[in-house]
Amino acid sequence: MTTATTPNGETRCGSVLRPGNTNCAGCGMSLGFQLLDQALKSEPLTLVIPACCGIVTAGAFPTTAYGVPTAAATFASSPAVATGISSIAEVNNEDHPVICWAGDGGTYDIGLATLSAAAERNENLIYVCYDNEIYGNTGGQRSSATPEGVSTTTSPRGKIERKKDIMGIMVAHRIPYAATLSVAHHEDFIRKIETARATQGFRFLLIHSPCPTGWKSEADESVDLIRYAVGCGLFPLYEVYDGMRYRINAEPDGTPLEEYTSRQRRFTRSKVDFSALQTNIDEQWRYLSEMARAFPADSGASDE
Repeated sequence: MTTATTPNGETRCGSVLRPGNTNCAGCGMSLGFQLLDQALKSEPLTLVIPACCGIVTAGAFPTTAYGVPTAAATFASSPAVATGISSIAEVNNEDHPVICWAGDGGTYDIGLATLSAAAERNENLIYVCYDNEIYGNTGGQRSSATPEGVSTTTSPRGKIERKKDIMGIMVAHRIPYAATLSVAHHEDFIRKIETARATQGFRFLLIHSPCPTGWKSEADESVDLIRYAVGCGLFPLYEVYDGMRYRINAEPDGTPLEEYTSRQRRFTRSKVDFSALQTNIDEQWRYLSEMARAFPADSGASDE
């Protein structure tokens, strides 16, 4: 068992997420926690988790699967709760990270007001959204993170609207650091966690998080699915500093879009316009490429 000690003598034993949790096989959130642990090297931290699969993970009272102090927040309040915890830590001269760990429902939708408020104030916390593109904990309903055409329990014929650009929204707040993370690109994932940890102020991290239950996919293909999403350009890996300076971490490698969509029955159950989806991907990449060319971040970071 590994331990770490802060200058104030605080310690943490073991992993953030321990055995006995209730997560499904192939859950992207579980993979994200493992990589978070690797990046922070067992450093003491505090989690704030709103209503989502993440808070159910802990299990039934009085046991818990979390190895760190964890505050359960309402759907709409995790950034506000984390702000209070972070402020108290600063008063006490404590230098361990306060991390919001939220799903897309509590980020894109219900929690957007308090998320925006904390970002606008540049609160000193790390906000991580594990985006499985549905309300996974309550039956797999559509959220504004659900891609166009995807079948859910509340959009059985396929969602009509395009997925909300949450990165664009957060970047517009001119926060110090925002980045997308892939559980299939471990070195890039860990580097971005380390970058966020070394940065002061509000930091926003977006993880593309496979959900076999909601995506109607095989649990043993979760990591491959995210690799395909990056390879076909559907999920760009990039980071933005101070809302202005862009760095692209991985270019599309020619992976066919169908390599990603064909392995998920949420796509095949509805009539998805793959031509339109590809057009949207191409438009997004033109925009990101132009921003990275016009407003480049400092050189030095590289993808796997």
